[in-house]
Formats: sequence, C-alpha cells, structure tokens
Amino acid sequence: MDLSELLEIAEKERQSQKALRIRCCVAAGCLSSNALAIKEGLEKAVTEAGLADTVEVSGVGCLRLCCQGPLVQVDDLVEPDNPGILYEKVTPDQSSAIAASLQSKPSVNTLTPLQKGNLTQPFFTQQQAIVLENSGKIDPERIEAYIAASGYQALGHVLREMSPTEVIHAVTRSGLRGRGGAGYPTGLKWATVAKATAERKFVVCNADEGDPGAFMDRSVLESDPHRVLEGMAIAAYAIGATQGYIYVRAEYPLAISRLQLAIRQAQRLGLLGSQIFDSPFDFRIDIRIGAGAYVCGEETALMASIEGKRGVPSPRPPYPAERGLWGFPTLINNVETFANIAPILRNGADWFASIGTEKSKGTKVFALAGKICNTGLIEVPMGTSLRQIVEVMGGGVPDGGSAKAVQTGGPSGGCIPASAFDTPVDYESLTQLGSMMGSGGMIVMDQNTSMVDVAHYFMEFCRDESCGKCIPCRVGTVQLHQLLTKIRDRKATSADLELLEELCDMVKHTSLCGLGQSAPNPVLSTLQYFREEYLELINAHATV
Repeated sequence: MDLSELLEIAEKERQSQKALRIRCCVAAGCLSSNALAIKEGLEKAVTEAGLADTVEVSGVGCLRLCCQGPLVQVDDLVEPDNPGILYEKVTPDQSSAIAASLQSKPSVNTLTPLQKGNLTQPFFTQQQAIVLENSGKIDPERIEAYIAASGYQALGHVLREMSPTEVIHAVTRSGLRGRGGAGYPTGLKWATVAKATAERKFVVCNADEGDPGAFMDRSVLESDPHRVLEGMAIAAYAIGATQGYIYVRAEYPLAISRLQLAIRQAQRLGLLGSQIFDSPFDFRIDIRIGAGAYVCGEETALMASIEGKRGVPSPRPPYPAERGLWGFPTLINNVETFANIAPILRNGADWFASIGTEKSKGTKVFALAGKICNTGLIEVPMGTSLRQIVEVMGGGVPDGGSAKAVQTGGPSGGCIPASAFDTPVDYESLTQLGSMMGSGGMIVMDQNTSMVDVAHYFMEFCRDESCGKCIPCRVGTVQLHQLLTKIRDRKATSADLELLEELCDMVKHTSLCGLGQSAPNPVLSTLQYFREEYLELINAHATV
C-alpha cells in the first residue's frame, strides 16, 4: 500500500457516512450493562422505522461519562458543530424510542423514559482530546474508520519524508514525557536506544495497567487500538527496530481481542509487516498476555515475563535502552505515550509543546473514580488544577458532601488534601506534594473517609503484590501493614507510630524496584496531611 491508496480508503469511508449517526458505546463498562443488546436493538429499530438509508448505527469506544452508562449519542453529520444528543442509562427496550425521536414522532412506550445527558457541561467542554480524539467517535473494530480519521497518515509521512533522526528530534522538541508515571523525556529515551549498536532492537508497549481505580490504558486500547499500533511503528522506525510487543494483562479480554483484530487488519493492508508503505521498513507486533502480577508493570519485570521467565525486577543499570529483551536494546513506553506520537507527527512538535506547562507539555488522561459525581475518563491540558478536575469537571462529591483528599498515582502515589486542590496537575507539582502523576488514576475521598484506612488498603495491596525478591519490600510491606492494622484497631502506641515512620523510610530507600520504593507513599502522605487521624486512634488506645 502507498499513501495515495490510504487516502482513497479514507475518502471512500467518509463518502459512505450517512446524514445521522447513532453512536452506541461498546467499551467494557457499557458492555457489562448490556450495551451489545442496545446496539442490536437500535439497528433493528432503525430498519423497522425505514431509516436505514439515512441513519447509521455504530458501535464506538468509551464515551467517557462512565457513571451514566450505557451511553448512546446521536449526531447530525450535516451539522458538525451541533453537539448532538446524549442518552444516559439506556436500556434495550428504549431502542425504538430513540429511533422514533429521529423522525420527530412521539416517543413510543418504554419501560423507562429516555434520560438525556448534557453535552455542554464542564465534564465534556473543558476536555482537550489528543489521546482520546477518536474515543467514542470511531468503530474500534474497523480499520477504515481509523483511516478516515487521518489514521496511519503520520506513519506514511514519516516513512516517505523523514529520517529516523528527524522523527526523534520532533518528539524531543514536542516535550512529550513518558505517561507511565515517571515522566522521563520520551525523545531522550528514543535517542538513547537509537544510538545503541546491536543486531536487533525491540519496541515494547507497557499495557500492564494495575493501579486500583485506573482504566485509562484499557479504554484507549478498547476504543482506538490502531493509534497505539501506529505510534509503535513510528517509534520502531526511529530507533531501528523490527519487532514490537504489547504486554497487556489478562484481565483486559476486550482490549486484547480488539488489539488482535487491529493487528490482523493492519497486516492485511500492509500497514504492519514487510515493506510498510512500499518502503524498506519492516515491523511486526505481537501480544504477550500477563497473568496479572502488579510488579510486571515495572519494566525489568515486564521484560522477564515476555522472555518466559518469572516476572521479577532486576537491578538497573543496565537500563533496557542498553540491555533489554534477550540482551538487546529495548524501547519501553506505555499506552498513552505511544497514543500521543501520531498526533505530534501529524500536527507538529510546536503544536504539542504549546499545550500544558513549561516542563509538562501536552495533555494527560485521568480516570476519575471514588466519591465523585462524574466518574469516567477525562483528558485535560497539563497544569489544570485539581480543583478544576474534582469540583468543576467531576461535579464534586455526591449528596452535598465535601472532598477530603485525592489519591493520585495509584499505590505509588499519595493522598493530596483539599487544601492543596489549587495545585496544577503536572509532574513537579504533584511530586512536591508527596504524590506523583502515575499513569493517571485519580480517586476522590469524601469527609467520611478514614485516611488511616486508605493507607491500610494500599499497603495491603503492595504487600500482596510484592514479588518477594528483595527483603525490604517482601518483609517491610508486611510489617508496615501490621503496624497500620494495629493503629486502625486502636491498639498502637506513640512508639508504634515512630516505628512506622522509620520503617517507611527504610523500605523507600532500600527496596530494589519502584513497587517497594513507592509503597510507603500513601502512608507518608497521610501522615503528612492527616496526622491527627493517626494520633486520635493512638490516643484512644492510651485512654482505655
């Protein structure tokens, strides 16, 4: 395939679009609430109403406002500026009513009345979609839909008109930092692997999303899998790799099936495999399914698992960029990082660099969960304040409650108090507060939440997920959990609190990998901002 053939596919797909489109969310959350039956009911209702020539029913990825799912959105493609109509908590029996509404007929009888959402509310209007630009808009199981949305054009442009060095320079100039949590400069990582001399190199996509409350990567893979494949192919061209792997956890069966389908489709059209876009560039992508070990999100443990070994971390250096899979230089980025690549190459590095803050460029995808009205998926420019996310876009705490804290960064992150909600969300600001960006999970806690219980929960998680290779993590997380249990049960003394802090410091500074090094963060941050809750439980023991 050459670029002109790609553009022909895109134009043909656009020409086939009908005047009205009904988008039915078929991401995992809505599917679990019978969305497939809703889609089938809509298709039947549209046919029976004689609207098949003018109305298209399409299954799409995540429509973001997960708390109101299943979601169905109706768009008028003749008037693209019209935001359309969003239907919330749709049931299969409402399909006929939605079809009837397109003809301005009175709604047919349904067991439940249609519930309309508000597409002009801040949850939607204050998002800026780069990674999620196709999410909820295209059919994730049709490569033609992705191509019609400018898919694979960046890859074609890169292979025809740019050298590998120019690609790396563009990524570097964009300011993109790794979205997996640490925020390492993406261009610098690519340049390091590109400079390594070896007979083989690898590209790995880390899709082992294991943080409690996080579902960003899953949603991207379910909603727009070709975007990740295209980003990986561009990266492979830039560093000189011919083989890629996507490491995804077995708990994501829908993401896995859609990735498998996307890979087959791309291979069929010559967009993966040999001589891509009639160039000398060859690139193959395979999927490796993880068994759910949280530690395999750590890059050295992930590589061990891909190699068929037990997934445990190894000391660094050497880093994967120098010595990775089977001893060869390996580039590892997460799903969201790769999903940013095609837009950067398509729109320009300066465009991306103009978004966000001085040191944190672009946007960030977050999964809003916990005690908040609007749970779901958002994408906002770096630098957006926590208050804007929680109180404005998230709608605040349900039933008139107040937000007490936000936990960011998963078990590796910390709990940020409401008094710090005006902090901009970027890498440096969150680190200064004792938390971290992480992959993008954001859990809101209300005034009734015990922060000691929160620390206890995350420590239990880290204890259970420790691979056991190093003593500080294997033993330290157990002892930290025991101390937190003692405090929670009002059996601890001030000496136990002092020991808790000493042990946190030891585990943080002596553990082998990021799991152990960051395991104390929820404890340390709750001690920093909510120490009185610990003291209250300890004093309760002293007065008994």
